[in-house]
Amino acid sequence: MTTDVHVRELRYFTAVAEELHFTRAAERLYVSQPALSKQIRALERQLGAELFRREPRGVSLTEAGAALLPHARRVLAGWGEGAAAVEAVRAARRGTLVVGMSTSPGRDGLLPSIRSRFTAAHPEALVRLRQTRWEDPTAGLADGTADVAYVWLPLPDADRYAWTVVAEEPRLVALPEAHPLAARPVLDFADLTDEPFLALPPEAGVLRDFWLALEERRALGGAAARPPRIGAEIAGTEETYEALVAGLGICLVATGNAPLITLGGVTTRPVRGLGPSRYALARRREDEGRPLVRGYLEAYRRVRAGGEAG
Repeated sequence: MTTDVHVRELRYFTAVAEELHFTRAAERLYVSQPALSKQIRALERQLGAELFRREPRGVSLTEAGAALLPHARRVLAGWGEGAAAVEAVRAARRGTLVVGMSTSPGRDGLLPSIRSRFTAAHPEALVRLRQTRWEDPTAGLADGTADVAYVWLPLPDADRYAWTVVAEEPRLVALPEAHPLAARPVLDFADLTDEPFLALPPEAGVLRDFWLALEERRALGGAAARPPRIGAEIAGTEETYEALVAGLGICLVATGNAPLITLGGVTTRPVRGLGPSRYALARRREDEGRPLVRGYLEAYRRVRAGGEAG
């Protein structure tokens, strides 16, 4: 008995077995009745057994046909699942990958280098950038509007996400050029604790606390451990710059983002006593198996390994 049986033949056999009528099975399969009969006879020859008893008003399954039917159904179901899985991959490759960010990862051309690598490997996919305000520290990951995102750590609900650190940078203090502290080349964090700070919106949670340096304040103890004075809340780069120029407060900023707000009237200074900031490429843990998400992360790794950016 040969095992070289095609899926089409099993599909034809199953249709006849379920309809118990060649004409109705042929209509269901959109083939001619003679063509269907020919395929069934060819299958019977391959298997060396009759599968149907031909009767005047239809057909019935033989013992061999009844034995084959459940196995044929399983093969067809498995093949259907396999074909669906392939189509899902093709759909993912044709799909859109949304990259969220609250501040652009300029950092030596990293973003265009990754995009170039990714589109070369996934030419059917569309990459869409989504700029978010600072109320959402996950840059769209939390509500599903982004598939991957460039974010600042720490993240709220950190267990939901996985990430790769893109950059670790010192935190500077940004302040008006006319501020008395701007006359010093380097500042101690203790010099800043009594100053009004610009703060992220409360929705930013642990990230707001990080940029207010609450951990460093507690470490200093005493008066410095009191809650910081909030001069204004900021939810974007332009708001930050305008608040600094207006003298509403000072703020901490990552070294790589300093050029975004030192546009005139604002300067930055190094600060002793502060831990660094960490900028990361993040994704939801549940999405780590998605082809486009994996593809974007692989493009990032290749760019880093090839020294194309950073």
